Amino acid sequence: MNLFELPQEYVEIKDTIHRLAQDKIKPLAPQIDEKEEYPHEVLKILSDQGFIGANMPEQYGGAGLDLLSFCTIVEEVARVCASSSQVVVVQELGALPIMIGASDELKQRILPDVATGKKIIAYALTEPGAGSDAGGIKTRAELDGNHYVLNGQKMFISNGGVADYYTVFAQTDKGITAFVVDEDTPGFEVGKLEKKMGIKGSPTAQLYIENCRVPVENRIGEEGEGWLIAMKTFDKSRPTVAAQALGIAQGAFDIALEYVQEREQFGKKVASFQGLQFMLADMATQIEAARGLVYRAAAKVNDLSSTGKNPELTQASSMAKMYASDVAMKVTTDAVQLLGGYGYIQEYNVERMMRDAKITQIYEGTNQIQRLVIAKTLLSRH
Repeated sequence: MNLFELPQEYVEIKDTIHRLAQDKIKPLAPQIDEKEEYPHEVLKILSDQGFIGANMPEQYGGAGLDLLSFCTIVEEVARVCASSSQVVVVQELGALPIMIGASDELKQRILPDVATGKKIIAYALTEPGAGSDAGGIKTRAELDGNHYVLNGQKMFISNGGVADYYTVFAQTDKGITAFVVDEDTPGFEVGKLEKKMGIKGSPTAQLYIENCRVPVENRIGEEGEGWLIAMKTFDKSRPTVAAQALGIAQGAFDIALEYVQEREQFGKKVASFQGLQFMLADMATQIEAARGLVYRAAAKVNDLSSTGKNPELTQASSMAKMYASDVAMKVTTDAVQLLGGYGYIQEYNVERMMRDAKITQIYEGTNQIQRLVIAKTLLSRH
């Protein structure tokens, strides 16, 4: 039983997605990892139940749930399959800039199909020379009549190659600006798909953009507002990555806890050995501490996101992302250790969870960047 008690309305959502994930998605997880392809079957499962656009406004076809509800959804899906949780995480990430800064016309044109899973969306910020230094992007957008002409390159783009829409950030004379680019726009090309350590069911691609003409009406907000939109997006997306990490850790712990109560060595259950009991105690405590930070950050987004860029919200989001992902890496590593040789075997799933956990320390801002953000907000307030 979780030590962090959610209000009843959140418990009901969490229980519903828990049953769905355990019954429908968990059996697919090994195959998704092995095939290394986007799990369209999972997209359909989640779309049919209204979870794919859970946090998108009802007026645009979403369920209108808040971020805490959304984080519980991500957590329970990641508990059985991190790649499947990427289906909802990246859909949210690509749509957030539109929800935050787009015109009503652009929202109405894009969000309904995204919220219902009819269309897939991606978020394209990172470039070969601009990872942690996101403000250093080189992709350019030049206004030419009623179109912008985009040129540049993106990399490490989740949903690359399967997305119908891409939220692309580029430099203009007034600063970083965001655009919605249709995947079939001339001059927009998906490059190679990366071979990765984990989350293999979530395609990651390079993008090549050459003389790509994007209508002015596809601009998100005004010129120069893209950086603020990106930072507001991170405040909301980092708690979801934290929830993903939390789910991965919980899933690995579930397996390890069951295993040590069944496995016998030296004539008794290995759960009876004090050294292993201490490992279990540490793992459970770290997971609950992470859960508290994740839910707290999500609740702050609900309370503070309407007030603009808020340092308190930024700090809470970074703390949750940093701590939960570090916990995911440690807990999954310990789970592999507790299962011994079986932990190294794909059949027992914890090795997959260990591989999946690593990326949560890297994307949406590395944990070194999160520590810089946390320190900066602390010092600015004192």
